[in-house]
Amino acid sequence: MRCEFPKDFLWGAATAAYQIEGGFDRDGKGESIWDCFVRKPGRIKNSDTGDVACDHYRLWEDDLNLLQELGANAYRFSVSWPRIFPEGYGRPNQKGIDFYRRLVEGLRQRGITPMLTLYHWDLPQALQEKGGWLNRDVVYYFRDYAGLMFEVLKKEVPLWVTHNEPFVASFFGYGTGENAPGVRGLKTIFQSAHHFLLSHGEAVKVFREVMGEEKAQIGLVNFLWRHEPASQKTRDIKAAQRAEGFISRWYLQPIITGSYPSDIWDWIKKRLATPKMEPEDLATIAQPIDFLGVNYYSRNLYKANPFNPITGFTQVKKGPLPQTEMGWEVYPEGLFQLLVELDEKYHIPLYITENGAAYNDQLVDGRIIDTKRADYLKQHILQAHQAIQAGVDLRGYFYWSLLDNFEWAHGFSKRFGLFYVDYRTQRRYWKESARAYQRILQANTLMTGEG
Repeated sequence: MRCEFPKDFLWGAATAAYQIEGGFDRDGKGESIWDCFVRKPGRIKNSDTGDVACDHYRLWEDDLNLLQELGANAYRFSVSWPRIFPEGYGRPNQKGIDFYRRLVEGLRQRGITPMLTLYHWDLPQALQEKGGWLNRDVVYYFRDYAGLMFEVLKKEVPLWVTHNEPFVASFFGYGTGENAPGVRGLKTIFQSAHHFLLSHGEAVKVFREVMGEEKAQIGLVNFLWRHEPASQKTRDIKAAQRAEGFISRWYLQPIITGSYPSDIWDWIKKRLATPKMEPEDLATIAQPIDFLGVNYYSRNLYKANPFNPITGFTQVKKGPLPQTEMGWEVYPEGLFQLLVELDEKYHIPLYITENGAAYNDQLVDGRIIDTKRADYLKQHILQAHQAIQAGVDLRGYFYWSLLDNFEWAHGFSKRFGLFYVDYRTQRRYWKESARAYQRILQANTLMTGEG
């Protein structure tokens, strides 16, 4: 069966600055919270750091050539805030600006559309020392940083993202402490989350002012998995609904409707965890956006747990489906379900901004036969096509990730890339999944039953 995609559909891959760039102290770049966090004992597997990562800061032209050979017509990347403002604000670093100018120019020369993410978790450490995302002032520092990037690249970048997965940044960075900056607490989750969303709204306001007649668009990328009950018991169904509220609706509903979900607000109010806010904040957060980015990998299963005083539920660690190296179930049908639900509920254009799988890739005689990843990719693209056929306004698909890279607390132990990176030599190798993706991109068509 031929699954042909719209002629203007965007096909690409995604990366994030800290995970691939390296050059952590080059050309005037300031420290980020991740530069500091990785040096805390026991935080990162094998004590890995992103100091060099994939050395993309030096090898960016080679990586853009890989994108071009792959047949990609789009690329999602992020800007390192401390590479632009070493202290988070003040005088910008011209060498940092020049790097992203060259990157965007290189993309345009190769016929590749840039999708630029302003924040993928690398807050300048100097701002963390002022309280980080718990400090309302950071909202306005972000707004000013975003405004500078809009001015610099407004004619070259047509697609902009304010934040990548504010749920992950707030929950794991300011809740469990698993990610940078390593803060633990309940109230801190929701206060930081509110400031992420508020900074998004402030940035959108500036975007409209700066862009004028430019046909650029702006949106937000969210962590959007399926959240399902472990059984059909009423208490487990309610637990899954609450989980979906904590993880998805809390970060979507204010942007689209201008209000936080009342069930989650009431839940955290009883636990004295509601965020401080000003009367006009929700109106700012609800600035109209042009698209929503969907990061989908799998589903989570939940069961009720009255002994968990914070959420009242527990995530079931192992479901019945095959799993990736991350322990995530392979559940492509969930992508179709999610896209249809988002379309019906929010009526907004969608991009799949991340979708991918980590497997234990083995380099043998210069080859990586990653059949499972190729199958994962094709199964999810099939579901994306079915969503389009069902009427969903889906405009693009970005595989995560272009390259194997630094996978946060997992260090370099998990490989998601279409291209294998030998971190010792920095040589890139094509994987079989990249060849499979290349065939789809070149034809703008998925052939089901393709080998």
